[in-house]
Order: sequence, then structure tokens, then C-alpha cells
Amino acid sequence: MTSISNAVSQPILAYDRREDVMKFEDTKLGVKGLVDSGITRIPSIFHHPQQNLVNSPNSVDVDPIPVIDLSDPTPDVVDQIRKAAGKFGFFQVINHGVPVSLLDRLVTGVRAFHELPDEERMSHYRRDPVNGVNYFSNVDLFVSKAASWRDTLQLRLGPIMADIDAIPPICRSEILEWDKEVKQLGEKLMGLLSQGLGVNANKLEEMSCLGGRVMVGHYYPYCPEPNKTVGIAHHTDPGILTVLLQDQVGGLQVKHDGKWVDVKPVHGALVINVGDLLQIISNDKYTSVEHRVYANPLHEPRVSVAVFFNPSMRENLYGPLPEVVSAEEPALYREFTYTEFITRFFKKELDGKSLAKYFSLENKE
Repeated sequence: MTSISNAVSQPILAYDRREDVMKFEDTKLGVKGLVDSGITRIPSIFHHPQQNLVNSPNSVDVDPIPVIDLSDPTPDVVDQIRKAAGKFGFFQVINHGVPVSLLDRLVTGVRAFHELPDEERMSHYRRDPVNGVNYFSNVDLFVSKAASWRDTLQLRLGPIMADIDAIPPICRSEILEWDKEVKQLGEKLMGLLSQGLGVNANKLEEMSCLGGRVMVGHYYPYCPEPNKTVGIAHHTDPGILTVLLQDQVGGLQVKHDGKWVDVKPVHGALVINVGDLLQIISNDKYTSVEHRVYANPLHEPRVSVAVFFNPSMRENLYGPLPEVVSAEEPALYREFTYTEFITRFFKKELDGKSLAKYFSLENKE
């Protein structure tokens, strides 16, 4: 019989998370590969602490996120968007000009890519988007404390479009058509948001905020243990503006008044949210808001497509617009280059709203 002292003296084998992360990464098959293997328990690298899981008592089945009709030509639309961007940081738009048939085809195409045979999918798996296109699981896989249950197809849309031949043929035509449409929508939204700040409608466009565009096509397959992980951890988007297309499966939640609320899918609608950089530029008149996606408990995969709008002039200085700063409302943030800003983002995991706080004048780091 082993004595207590001998038992205590035995070395305890520590869990080597990085080794397990590398094993997962080396498969180049993502979370979809784990599901296809027939697992019934998710690997430890995907386990999130209880407080970050979605079965929280604060999660409520209410959707206060405004739905705004962009076909309304009255100045009331500017006011609606100004209020939504300031109070919620999120809103949905309908009659936005993007054909609904294209949105449906885009979701189908992105899903089809993620469900390609292993060999075809693996050929796109890489972290470095050398040709502007890459496929991976978890952008923050190597810096996060826990991985999330999703895979991603990522493309650079601007200022220089990705190598067209590198875009997977199964969704290539839909992505190229989508880029033209979403750029026009982004221009319209930035004009309305600029007017909401009381500045020239072309202000954000003149700051190159339409130029840097990145698309992600997320795939959230069935999760056998959705009570242990998340689809994407709570975070804010770093850039100016995000245009998101969700399918009808649902799963997106937004933090509002301290509670998590569902953003219920509206067929044909697009979800718009304010990024950290727009919050800074507006001097907190607009707000970036934490959001998350819960792990998919359904056997039907969830698909979403997002376009992030960022400045293309990376070495220009960004900070609160002079027009929104006054003696009564002084600047809340320091100036910085976009390069410094986005480098800071990629050095950390998705972790709430720390990015805007880092550039706050009250930050003592």
C-alpha cells in the first residue's frame, strides 16, 4: 500500500496546453475535423471557465436591438442610427440594397467550403494569408486560455483584393459579388454615422475607413458538449464598423445593460456593429459593445459572414475627431497609428473591451 507521503512525493504530470494546441493545429482540419471524427467529448483546450459560458443566469430571451429600414429617405434614419450606435452599439438594417438572393447564396457557398472533403479544405489551412486567403480555427488560438468551437475562412478584400485564383472556387463568385455590394453599403452607413456625429458625410471615408476590408466566413458545427465551451468568446471588434450576415440558426448575443441578449436572425437583414476605433473617433458618442456566440447545440451548422471595415492608411494618426471634442467634452483617448492599434489587438486574446481602454487617456500602462 502506498503511503500518503510517497503519494505526495510522486510527480504530478502537468497539462501541457500548448502541446495539445499544436496537435490540433497540425491536423489542419479544424473543429469540423473533430466533429467528423465522431468525438462525444470535446478536448480540454476548448474548455472555458464557468463564468464565460452561455448558460449564465444573466442571459435573457429578449431582443432590443433596433431594426432600421434604410429605404426611408427622411433625416429620421440618421437619428435612428445615431441613437442605436450610441445606446446599443448594434443594429440590424433591412432594405439595405444588397439582394437577399445573394445573401442566401453567400451563406450556402461559405458552408459548402467548410464541408469540402478534408484534402481540399486542408490545402487552404494556414495562419499567414500570403495570397490574401486563409482558413484556420481560432484567430487567437495560440494566445487564448481556451479555444472556441468554430473554424474560419478569411479573405482580404481591400485595399488590395486577395489573389482571385486563391479564393475557393466553390464560393468565389458569391464573395466577389458580395464585396461590391458590401462596399457600397459600408459607404452609405459611414455617411449616416458621420452625419450622426455632426460632421461631413464623407468624413470617415476621407479617413480611409472604407479602404481596409477583411471578410471572415465562420462555421460553427455541432458541439457535443456546448455547456463547456463557446462559439466565440466575448469581445468587441477592433475596427470602425462590422457588417454581419447571420443565417437562421442563431447564436449571437450582445451585452446590453449588463445582460446578454439574443440578436435574433431576421431573414434578409444585416447586423451592423460599432468597432473600438469608431468609439474612439467619436469620443464615446458611439459605443463598441461586447458580443459572443454560444457553442452550437444543433446538428445543423451555424454559418455567419462578416466584413470588418478598417482604415487603409495605417500610419496616419487616429483619435477623437476635433469636431466632437470641446472644453465641456474633452478628448478621452490619445492619438495613435492604426499599425500600433491593430498590433496591440493581435497580441492579446479576445477578452472583452480591453483594447479601447488601453488607448484611454486614463490608462496608466
